[in-house]
Amino acid sequence: MALKAYIFHILALTFLVLHIVSSANFSIPAIFNFGDSNSDTGGLAAGIAFPIGQPNGQTYFLKPSGRFCDGRLIIDFLVNALDLSFLNPYLDSIGIPNFQNGCNFATGGSTILPANAASTSPFSFGIQVAQFVRFKTRVLELLVKGQNDLDGAFYSKSEDEVLALIPIILTEFEAGVKKLYNEGARNFWIHNTGPLGCLPRIIAQFGKDSSKLDQFGCVTSHNNAANQFNMQLHDLCTKFRVLPGANVTYVDIFSIKLNLISNYSLYGFKQPLAACCGYGGLPLNFDNRIACGQTKILNGSSVTAIPCNNTAEYVNWDGNHYTEAANEYISSHVLTGNYSDPPLLVNAQYLIESKLFDPKTM
Repeated sequence: MALKAYIFHILALTFLVLHIVSSANFSIPAIFNFGDSNSDTGGLAAGIAFPIGQPNGQTYFLKPSGRFCDGRLIIDFLVNALDLSFLNPYLDSIGIPNFQNGCNFATGGSTILPANAASTSPFSFGIQVAQFVRFKTRVLELLVKGQNDLDGAFYSKSEDEVLALIPIILTEFEAGVKKLYNEGARNFWIHNTGPLGCLPRIIAQFGKDSSKLDQFGCVTSHNNAANQFNMQLHDLCTKFRVLPGANVTYVDIFSIKLNLISNYSLYGFKQPLAACCGYGGLPLNFDNRIACGQTKILNGSSVTAIPCNNTAEYVNWDGNHYTEAANEYISSHVLTGNYSDPPLLVNAQYLIESKLFDPKTM
């Protein structure tokens, strides 16, 4: 069986859409996704029985769906643009999952570096790649997830030490991409990491001193680290292009998300930094002692972290993840191609072949 891979990005991750061409002369588009909670469609819940209960899923699915969101993720909007069904998690064996259109290896809390005893998820990038190899399907969608590595490092390291860790993280990432390349992947759409310092959880922990915040209210050190990571990731993407037959597209998710946060009112949002589902009230509505949907005794009283009345007015869902409304905004801007390097039109042929864009509307 000959294998022909077309890759697309998606959401602060990367995703490949592959066409498998066999001797029978038929073609099957498939998406294989790798990443963390930004694109986890149920892997962590299935893999370690991680509780993702109500009110998660309330906006679109009307019940918890294994996603850390009130509804759909960026990956969901992207597969919808390709007229494909939602991706089933690799780790979920319940309900006879359908992998005809691809498979999702992403799990919440995953990192690029190998997991350790303190990791939320044991399924690091290397493990996900190994799962893909074992899965033996033709094409994939790769998600860049350096955010969790940087995030965790700030709890035990100085800013300079975190910056020094970036080359180590990217060395691990490079090894994973090369392994995918050796398995037949040729077209990669790689998204950079978002503005980590704009998450309510980060602001609540590291932004108590206002001098550490930028003009948008985000933690400067964390966004600086994200920018440094992205610069080096961009250089790595350029390096990947020397691989024979490799087509590597870098997508600037950081700029899309920061533009949304800094100009939120232009896009119909009312709260750029506060969590929709949380506790404590504005400006952040986040308390790390109680997660979205939980009921706990705090300071002698029983309290519940409940969702806001209108999730479409909030950029952030639970202090760590974006709302469905924000994910729709992000995915729509990804699909314009304006944040891609090289520009999207350079890759127009395989986008057209994959029915992601109609040339009449480009």
